[in-house]
Amino acid sequence: MADITRRLGFRHLRSAPTSHIRHLRGGQVAHEGTGLAFWFRPLTAAISEVPAEDRELAMMFHARTADFQDLAVQATVTYRISDPAVAATRLDFGIDPDTGVWRSEPLAQLGTLLTETAQQHALQLIARSPLADTLVDGVTTVRERIAEGLSAEPRLAEIGLTVLAVRVTAVRPEAEMERALRTPARELVQQEADRATYERRAVAVERERAIAENELASQIELARREEELVAQKGTNARRDAEQKAAADAVRTDSEAARRTRLAVAEAEAAGTMAVQQAEAARALGEAKAAAEAAWLTAHQQVGPEILQALALIRLAEHLPRIDSITLTPDVLTGLLTRLSTPAAGAGTAGAGGAEVPGR
Repeated sequence: MADITRRLGFRHLRSAPTSHIRHLRGGQVAHEGTGLAFWFRPLTAAISEVPAEDRELAMMFHARTADFQDLAVQATVTYRISDPAVAATRLDFGIDPDTGVWRSEPLAQLGTLLTETAQQHALQLIARSPLADTLVDGVTTVRERIAEGLSAEPRLAEIGLTVLAVRVTAVRPEAEMERALRTPARELVQQEADRATYERRAVAVERERAIAENELASQIELARREEELVAQKGTNARRDAEQKAAADAVRTDSEAARRTRLAVAEAEAAGTMAVQQAEAARALGEAKAAAEAAWLTAHQQVGPEILQALALIRLAEHLPRIDSITLTPDVLTGLLTRLSTPAAGAGTAGAGGAEVPGR
């Protein structure tokens, strides 16, 4: 919207760079262009302001498919007034010289024209297509059809309007129909989810089975190795027993041989000792006999007194220990009588000497 100020019955207009101003005075063009600023008298001026920027128009309309299903089409059209001078002569873009506000609604007229034209081409396309095809390819097909129809519309070119782009943002059926259409897809998705769940469970079961088989195979292998270990231990124990038996046999044979040699040696030593003992005994006997003979010879050569003394000595050696002797007068008298009698003493001594050899 242009900015208009008042000064002493005159008006000053300053427009935006995106606004095309057309100033007529007395039916003649006084000022025309974008971004203008000038003074004018309101009583003799007719001013039009045409927007020169790109503008967007959002539209929404309903259509019916070939199978009598209602659809809602939502689109956006980008347009620009490429020839503002022509548009100013075909539509009322006049502004109030005091406020700068449009006297009518030219953009609403342009919007209605664009919406009805786009709706006409879209309805013709959707009316010949069933609902399923329209929902599948509707956005692209409807956009192309609206763009072609607006580009080929002669009235838009006559008012200096150029369509730059068309965007179709949605082609949607009614809520109930949309829910009905979603049901098979949801069921399919649910089936896929169930199938994925079942497959996941099957994979889990298969993995558990594989794990169980691996554990069983491990247990079997462990049992087999334990069996081999037991067999190997038995073989080792048998080999050790055989080796110990062989060692014991060798040791027994060695011990037996040693004992045999020891017995032979002992027997030989015993025989030798027996011979030596026999020889020693014989020598001892001979020595004793010689000693007896010498003893007898010696006794035969000595007198009776010596023999009596020796007899007393021998008797004393074989008598028990006598701590005290009591001599009575009778014993002492008899002993003195015997000692004083030589014949008696000699006979006694001879008798004693005759008894000695017998001992």
